[in-house]
Amino acid sequence: MEYGTKSSSADLKLIGIDSPSAVYWNLTPDELVEKTLALGQGSIASSGALMVDTGTFTGRSPKDRFIVADALTENIVFWGDINQKFAPEKFDALYTKMCAYLKDKEVYVRDSYVCADPKHRLNVRIVTELPWANLFANNLFLRPTAEELTTLGTPDWHVIAAPGFLADPATDGTRQANFTIINFTRRMIIVGGSAYTGEIKKGMFSVLNFLLPQQGVLSMHCSANIGPKGDTAIFFGLSGTGKTTLSADSARNLIGDDEHGWGPDSVFNFEGGCYAKCVNLSKEKEPEIWAAITKGTLLENVRCFPDTTTVNYDDISKTENTRAAYPLNLIKNAAIPSVGKTPENIFFLSCDAYGVLPPIAKLTREQAMYYFLSGYTAKVAGTEVGVVEPQATFSSCFGKVFLPLNPTTYAKLLGEKLSQNPNINVWLVNTGWSGGVYGVGKRMSLPHTRALINSALDGSLARASYETLPIFGLAVPTTCPNVPAEILNPRTAWADVNAYDARALSLAGLFVKSFAQYAEFAGADIVSAAPQIG
Repeated sequence: MEYGTKSSSADLKLIGIDSPSAVYWNLTPDELVEKTLALGQGSIASSGALMVDTGTFTGRSPKDRFIVADALTENIVFWGDINQKFAPEKFDALYTKMCAYLKDKEVYVRDSYVCADPKHRLNVRIVTELPWANLFANNLFLRPTAEELTTLGTPDWHVIAAPGFLADPATDGTRQANFTIINFTRRMIIVGGSAYTGEIKKGMFSVLNFLLPQQGVLSMHCSANIGPKGDTAIFFGLSGTGKTTLSADSARNLIGDDEHGWGPDSVFNFEGGCYAKCVNLSKEKEPEIWAAITKGTLLENVRCFPDTTTVNYDDISKTENTRAAYPLNLIKNAAIPSVGKTPENIFFLSCDAYGVLPPIAKLTREQAMYYFLSGYTAKVAGTEVGVVEPQATFSSCFGKVFLPLNPTTYAKLLGEKLSQNPNINVWLVNTGWSGGVYGVGKRMSLPHTRALINSALDGSLARASYETLPIFGLAVPTTCPNVPAEILNPRTAWADVNAYDARALSLAGLFVKSFAQYAEFAGADIVSAAPQIG
């Protein structure tokens, strides 16, 4: 039996899924919530959001992500620990078993699309075993109109997610029972053994990171917003650097918080929603996210205060990776449609726990490519088990684990776009420590960081006077309104400049060591921007 809204040509048999007991096409959020509750798979929080538990997996499993190696991908994908090969015949056999598993089961189908700029739109059909995973797809991907749902033809891509289906590593070629496999030739992603919905989201992000750069579109793991005058700003940063906080600005409209493309004349969101971390969430610190957690929002792995339905966001007994998935239109200042112009300002956010990097620096084109390719931040004690002192982290392009192509491909494409748009300002921002390393210096003040970013956005910081930082060769402003001048140069912010120099040389060495893996692929212009350590 089939229920819901679909086009007359839509048929799961076309992808090998035959004889499920029921197929629910494009149910409304209310209907998906009702199905989840009826199946005993979730409950309702006091805010009206649906709470579910993703089971064993509360995050992605990168070691169990594969890409099918065939004529299309063999010589293009950057193979290694991130992009692991999977044989085409193994994929076909595993998918056949997955289709057999879904026979006589209820399945939920969602027709969605990615890329808010119509010139780059890809239609995606998501087939899920669980109704709440289909709600996730509704909230996170872009939603066709009611008319489009009845006229959509064959989608560009399929995603099939069946957490109850377990692979047999001995015969199926997986590492263990769970897996995520991308097949670019068949234009399909299959997810098994894990109910963590982030596998669906990041699977499609990896697809776009493969396809779009080959079309001259820079795919980016970043947030983006638009100012009152229509100026676009992009914020890159790894976890803990302040990307979400600093891009959430009541004076600017949010294009998106995570995945974007930069085409010939636009910056556009890949998605139609947000997948926000909830750990320690409060109405005071993040009012936009707090307000978005309402009816229709999906909450994953949260816990409530005893004997209530009120979520305790400080409770991480299940996982620190608690999440809320909601449509972008639940953010009050969201930009709809989520498309902006070519950016005027780009920010690379780093939480430097060594106190070496400046609060802000204006980068040259060459430095922009180098620091983009480096993707630096630092973990501090307490952020992860076993981290007892600052630990440098490098993730190329601020999202290495999602990049199917050689990371230098993305860095060079950034350089091309900066050459085509020489008036774009690129800034390196340290949201970490100043005046000494973690435990000695002080964490950068959020109001000071916001003042620096606001001065960059209004254009005044680009007109300031600058001095050059030794070793890293970074241009740092000598003044900025509402920011103490003595902290702008990190070297003079230290009580002992010799101690600063020693620490700076040490950090520079870590940059050079990390960059070595790309040296043979990077051009001379990128190499020229490296810190000078000898």
